[in-house]
Amino acid sequence: MFHSLLNSKIHRAQVTNVNLNYEGSIGIDSEFMDMVGLLPYEKVLIGNITNGERFETYAFQEPAGSKFITLNGAAAHLGKVGDLLVILTFANFSPEEAKVWKPALLVLGDANKTIIKLNKREL
Repeated sequence: MFHSLLNSKIHRAQVTNVNLNYEGSIGIDSEFMDMVGLLPYEKVLIGNITNGERFETYAFQEPAGSKFITLNGAAAHLGKVGDLLVILTFANFSPEEAKVWKPALLVLGDANKTIIKLNKREL
């Protein structure tokens, strides 16, 4: 049996751009992705703190240091510039791994400046 646990969380990411005319997904500053171990094209669960919407899509890299968080395609209908998001990933762990697992956490402040970064413990 495996347990599905939180793998990474980017908390209070502020939407900087929306683009309806894109095939879909969420663009995330590649530095933020690296900080939490989020891979390009990885499935993400998004919670919009501002309006309560919740949706799944995949992540792609925005330029490093840009602080961009971009909602694209259908996801662009679920938020607007300035909205605050929680970006989550999950992974499956054996019962033994699950007992010691700690997810990566990145908390962002105004203008997507890093406030807190906690690394996950390596298994």
